[in-house]
Amino acid sequence: MRENEIIAAQELLDEKGHLVNPGWSRSLFARYDQSKIKASRLRIKDWDYYYVGDGRNVLALTIADLGYIGLVTVTVINLEEKTEHNVTAMPLLPLGRLGVPVGDLSGDVRYRDKKLDVSFIDKGEIRTLLCHVPAFKDGQSLDAEITLHQPPMDTMVIATPWKENPKAFYYNQKVNCMVAEGIVTIGKEKIAFDPSTAFSTLDRGRGVWTYDNTWYWGSGNGIVDGSPFGLNIGYGFGDTSRASENIIFFKNEGHKLGRLTFGIPQESYCREELPWSFVSEDGRLDMQMKPVYDRRALIKIGPILNDGHQVFGVFSGHVLLDDGTKLRFKDIHGFAEKIHNKY
Repeated sequence: MRENEIIAAQELLDEKGHLVNPGWSRSLFARYDQSKIKASRLRIKDWDYYYVGDGRNVLALTIADLGYIGLVTVTVINLEEKTEHNVTAMPLLPLGRLGVPVGDLSGDVRYRDKKLDVSFIDKGEIRTLLCHVPAFKDGQSLDAEITLHQPPMDTMVIATPWKENPKAFYYNQKVNCMVAEGIVTIGKEKIAFDPSTAFSTLDRGRGVWTYDNTWYWGSGNGIVDGSPFGLNIGYGFGDTSRASENIIFFKNEGHKLGRLTFGIPQESYCREELPWSFVSEDGRLDMQMKPVYDRRALIKIGPILNDGHQVFGVFSGHVLLDDGTKLRFKDIHGFAEKIHNKY
């Protein structure tokens, strides 16, 4: 089925709060104007999520305003030792007060309380991630300063409605292939992200969600044949009849793929001898992920549920680019996840 690529700026929502034109784009095509939303403020879910990784260590930072609760997280994972530490703040009823950027989605955001202090500084092609956690690991503090360099390249933008609720929508941008450099300090330990091997993905999510959803998402970044390479794959919620979010980035250009499903081994989410598989319906992508570490999450607080497996690993396979070139890639570090949320 032909997907709807949006190539011109337009309104996101109409006067009824419905999506004007569901589809995908290579860049942000609309302003996120919350005054046009017709759903309850409690149903608005806005977040910025940054993944930074080099195949050995992961830093993941989230500032999310989920309406009746906030979610601010700092996570550090050592993939070689298979250890994970994180601190989370969940402020009640933020209702927009966290300051997650609206409009063109650009701008700074900061959350600070007694547990943690997290800032995302947006200067266009340069982004800075700052965080301080007084008691992160065994009573030791964490301090991090990471600089991200965003190349002038395509991104993955998608606007997705829900059939069962026309006032629900998801406006999302994935930014891949950002070169990352900086240091995370935990007590006397220093984790250095070198720009020759470390990359970052930004996930900007905005919109009105229905209560119960499951999603599948994968992202990876690296260098192939001396040029930047990235991937974004996903599906699972909303009405995706007009567009999917499956795309490969190479030499700063996006190569749109057809639909796919995640082949997750039934025996285990994370056994190295049981790779995940990904084959697009159009035959252009044939890929596997060798799993390394399963970041398991299970949170139940009243009506809120977060039940997920974010599995880190390395992607290998081949893809047909838009000009028909068969590009092979190997050991691209990233993750793939299955998440069930009720919120």
